[in-house]
Amino acid sequence: MSVHLLHAQYYKTDTAKGFDRSRLILGGSLGAVFGDYTNLDLSPIIGYRFSEYIAAGVNVNAQYGSYRLRDYYTGNTSQRDKYTIFGAGVWGRVYPLPMLFVHVQPEYNFINQSSTVYNSVGDKQTFKYNYSVPSLLVGAGYTQSVGGRVGIGISILYDVIQDDRSPYRNNIVYRVGAGLGF
Repeated sequence: MSVHLLHAQYYKTDTAKGFDRSRLILGGSLGAVFGDYTNLDLSPIIGYRFSEYIAAGVNVNAQYGSYRLRDYYTGNTSQRDKYTIFGAGVWGRVYPLPMLFVHVQPEYNFINQSSTVYNSVGDKQTFKYNYSVPSLLVGAGYTQSVGGRVGIGISILYDVIQDDRSPYRNNIVYRVGAGLGF
């Protein structure tokens, strides 16, 4: 499980004509996990609340991660994997109730990965991979205003494409956070 900062805000939904700055959405996720598994995530989004029921926008993904496998008996590193992920996509939300939403986010990620395998005599081999992979995150969430245009939100998402090389693997993505609109 990973916890991220997520945009969430109170939206003014008056029926103004034309572009309305108060309907802009700005936020994203910011996350960090450290240890044998390390992940740093900076993934901004920008969007627009078209009505009280519909919002959509674009997102960018940037992640760095590493994973260390240790020998069960000696505790020495037996393998170390490192990766970077850069990608982009679009997202859309439908709000059946003012604070509940259904979220859909197709995206395309470019992944650079290296795996280093260490053997018992100190030799190592490194394998490098570069590939791209589509993902389709689908889920739901809840937002709550905490005053003015500041809010908190939670969402639960799942990659329904489940490509073997997906950065989301077969995991549920949990996002929790706060946001500020302008």
